[in-house]
Order: sequence, then structure tokens, then C-alpha cells
Amino acid sequence: MTSMFSRVCLLAVTLPILLACQPKSAEPVEDKQIPAGVSFNWFEYQGKDEIFTQPLAEGEYQNPIVSGFYPDPSITRKGDDYYMVHSSFSYTPGVPILHSRDLVNWQLVGHVLTQPEQFKFDGLGVSRGIFAPTLRYHDGVFYMITTAVDAGGNFLVTATDPAGPWSEPLWLPEIGGIDPDIFFDDDGKVYIAHNDGPDGEPLYEGHRAIRLWEFDLATNTVVTGEGSGRVIVNGGVNIADKPVWIEGPHIYKINGWYYLTCAEGGTSVNHSQVVFRTKSLSEPFVPFENNPILSQRDLDPARANPVTSTGHADFIQTVEGEWWSVFLATRPYADNFYNTGRETYLLPLTWQNEWPVILPQGQAVPYRHVKPKIDVELTQLSATDALTGNFTWRDEFSQQEIDPRWNFLRGFDRSWLQVRNDKLDMQASAFDLSSQQQTSFMGHRQQHGRFSVRTSLNLPTQQDISGGLTALQNSGFYYYFAVQKQQDNYRLFVQQVNKGQASLLADTVINARAGQELTLLVNGDKGHVSFAYTLVDGAPIDLVVNADATLLSTESAGGFVGAMLGLHVRNEASSNNRQVD
Repeated sequence: MTSMFSRVCLLAVTLPILLACQPKSAEPVEDKQIPAGVSFNWFEYQGKDEIFTQPLAEGEYQNPIVSGFYPDPSITRKGDDYYMVHSSFSYTPGVPILHSRDLVNWQLVGHVLTQPEQFKFDGLGVSRGIFAPTLRYHDGVFYMITTAVDAGGNFLVTATDPAGPWSEPLWLPEIGGIDPDIFFDDDGKVYIAHNDGPDGEPLYEGHRAIRLWEFDLATNTVVTGEGSGRVIVNGGVNIADKPVWIEGPHIYKINGWYYLTCAEGGTSVNHSQVVFRTKSLSEPFVPFENNPILSQRDLDPARANPVTSTGHADFIQTVEGEWWSVFLATRPYADNFYNTGRETYLLPLTWQNEWPVILPQGQAVPYRHVKPKIDVELTQLSATDALTGNFTWRDEFSQQEIDPRWNFLRGFDRSWLQVRNDKLDMQASAFDLSSQQQTSFMGHRQQHGRFSVRTSLNLPTQQDISGGLTALQNSGFYYYFAVQKQQDNYRLFVQQVNKGQASLLADTVINARAGQELTLLVNGDKGHVSFAYTLVDGAPIDLVVNADATLLSTESAGGFVGAMLGLHVRNEASSNNRQVD
């Protein structure tokens, strides 16, 4: 959620030193006035992927269950309700939280991290910030533990309502590395497992370890001393094979066994999920002889509509007793190019001699599967709530509170925008998209390879201020399609920033008057992106056709995020910062 939170704090229910902050009314507010900038009338996103076009058969669901940049899923259950969180990196508000009654249809209900006093992401690349949260429900309380990379380290927050408010962070300086997990044992003890360096010097690049600490819930402290933070997995399944990037641990106790599942191989095409088990947390974890329990790395990369890079899984048991797994994966359109980021998928767990398996080796992740056998009454989600399939999402800016689908860069300040009279007014900041500071930007995830984005704006009255649409990967890789007032006319341009270098793909003059309505259109087709515009009710006029959209992929830009499609306003007199993430 985008509202500011007051500093008047309430005690959280079970963690006495974690303070919960009560939200104030949503920002921006009706009576606040901001300086002249650009006024947007509406924004519309439409997805058009082929894999979503055929109707689902009776009893089937669609993978991905959440499309677009929703990586590193972690899931928990309270009664008949399922909740899931995801990494948000340097976007705010942080850690989106989703709700479902059937594991298939998910709705965004808010965000965990909404308070400006908690985090400062200024100066960070887009792919820093919040990594790989774990969400658990225990004795009436939701616990979310995660890492703020380059922004404070590991911390824990709590809530009794997953939609918020959430507590102030409890920082865990004893816990190094990333990807912490919190596990509640049936004897009352609590443990934190996480990725960190091995004992001694790493033996090779990518040599990491999983460590385990006990956590005292009564005092909210990490238990230190002999045996604390000990290594429970060194390197991965078999250190002799030099496995890399063991991470994302989750511990469960099932039928007397402690199971530890982790991602291994790095979060690209060699990604996989592995599992270990032990009868006692004081004894070594033994790896499954048929690891990995999920991977697509051995399949033909040239297959049609591939799903790749599978891993970072979490397990959940339904009320009915079935076990399922959520995990991340990608949908490349060519080689390893994908602009949609790492998405969330769902598959059932099967059990082989008391070992969990997500997908037998050599099998492709299915786009469609039989639904979980969950017997609950469902509320039909509206098309505007859909997070997978082909859908249209439109914001008419008719509500004072900013829709939770909008994402902002690095900061929590919203003083530069205002919703009033069914318009969104945005003021240019001192920084543009090439800066690593908060800028006047709000973005919607690209959730389809083929998409259309449109917005209507009123031509600005102030010189040197431009506004329009952006397709953003990070501060070194993006497109900006905008209009700028000049002395006697309006300039319309498409700027490409590639590897931090800016170039103009189009720069033209349109005959229009101040306040007139202009519609900008961006159409994406996998590795290509096109830009067009209309004035009043005229036909679309192409400005740039089939520009290179591969620069919006992590294969080109690096990092861990998907592309954002959204609105940006900037000061042309000062937009000269060209830093690269």
C-alpha cells in the first residue's frame, strides 16, 4: 500500500519489542497542492500472450499462477486462507503480499513494508534492496523475515492481519548473508536458517553454505554461543561437484523428519531445487539421492514455449492434506531473453520413500494442471484483480488512494504526486530514471511478452518539463516516450538508454495546444517494442516501430527484476545523470 504511516505505535500482539504503526489516511490527500507538472487522465495495461488464449478445461489451472516480476515466492496458510510474499528489491512499497482461497486465483492485498522511516534505498541499484522473504503463520501471528541487501541486513516483522499494519523491523545483526527462513518446531523452539559464506575461505566461486541459529521468541533475540550459526549444508548436495549458490532455505517437520529444501545452481538456466532431511536438528542433513527435485536445465532450450530457471521453492499443505509447491520460473521468448522477470508457478508435491518431489527429472513444467482438491467457497475475482492469463487493467485515477499495483523506485515519498478531479498530477523531481535516487516514476509490472500500454495526458503548460510512458529495466536500460512543451509547439520523442548511453530514436514536433489531450501507446511483442500516439480521436500515428526490446531483459541488463511499464515526468533541463545499475 502507498499510504504514509504515523509514528504513533502500538504493541504487536506477541513480540513485545516489535512495534506496529497505524496507517494514516492515504497519500496523496485531496487538499494538497503540488506545482505544475503533467496531468494523466488514465493508464491501461493489456496482456496478449498466446499461451493464455485457449480457455481452461474444467478443473484446470493456469501456470504461471502469478505472471510477471513476482519472484522468490514464500507461502503460508491460516485456516482456509493462503498468503504469499515475494522479493521487491529496490521497489516500494516493499514485499507484495497476495491472498488466495484455492492456491490458484491470487489477489494482491497490500505490501509488508510501507513505512518511510524503516528503509533507505537511495543510491542502490534496482536489483538491491529486499531479497527472498519467508512468510510463516504461527499461533495467531504472521512472521515475515527477509534481507535488505546494502540497506541494513536481515530483519523480522510481524502482523496479526497480513494486509497490515506490520511491525517495525527487528534487525538481526548476528545473521549474515541472505534469504533467511524462520521455522517453528513442535517443541516450542524457533530456528533461523539462511545463506552465508562457508567456514574458512570459499573453495571456488559460488561456494556458499546454509547456516542454522536458534531464535528466542520470548526475548526476540538470536541465541549465540557454541554451535550457534553452524553450517548445516556446505556448498550443496555434493561439495565434490562444486555446486554453486545454495540459497533460499526452508525447513519443515513432516512425519518425524526435518526436511530442508534449498535452491542450487544460481537463478538462471542452471537453477534447481534440492532437498535434505534428518531426524534431529543436532544431526547432519542427508541429501536426497535423486536430487534435484525440480529443474529444467536438462531439457532442449529450443523447445516451444519453454519454462526455464525453475527453483526457489516453498511447500504448503492444504486443509485437505495435499502438499503443493510454489516456485519461480521464467518464460524466455528467445535464448535466455525474457522481459517479464521471474514469475510464480504451482505444482503438486509427490512423495517417494518419504522424499518430496516437485517434478521428475526430464519433465517440462506444464502450463496447465489439475487444480488442488480444495473444498471452499470461492469469490470470483474481477478481471481487474487477475494476476495471470490475458487481462486488461485500467486505472482511471478516480480513487484517492494509489492502487497497490503501482510500484515506485527506492523511496516512500509521494509528495510529488496527487490524485484530484479524476486525474493524476505528477511533478518532476531533481532526478531522472538514470539516477539511483527516487524519481517521479510509478510502474506496473510487464506480465506478458505481448502487451499494449496506453495513457492519456494533458499537454503540459510548463517548458522544460516532459512526461509520458516508460519501459524500465534499470537505470542503465530503459525507454522513455514523452512530450515536452517548447516555446510555440510540442516536442514528442522516444529516448533509448542502453548500457547507460542515451540516444533518440525519434524526435518530432506536433501541432497542438496546451491542455489538449494526447494518448501515448507502447506495444510490446517479445523482443520488439513500438511507440505510437494519437491526438483527440485520431488514428494512431507510429513514431518508432520494432525497436529492440531485448535491452529490457535481465540477459542484457543483468540483475533480478522484470521490466516495469509506467509513467514518468522529468525536468529536461537537469536530466543528465547516466549512472548504470
